[in-house]
Amino acid sequence: MLDAVLSLTVLAAIMLIIGAFFMWRRTGNLKNALLMVLLAAVALVNVAIWTLPDASGSAPIEKVDRGAGE
Repeated sequence: MLDAVLSLTVLAAIMLIIGAFFMWRRTGNLKNALLMVLLAAVALVNVAIWTLPDASGSAPIEKVDRGAGE
């Protein structure tokens, strides 16, 4: 289930970047477009935190998949 959530987060971030570009080109509203890009960056950093391994070589998502008790 967590894999689906992370996948949807990445897709949402991609759509935010595309939407920001079109908003900037159509309306010229740079502030809102940059806020959308910032939101996409925060979402992608969150996905990276969950999926990239730490110094011990295990990612937080692997710990969740194995169970919190172990």
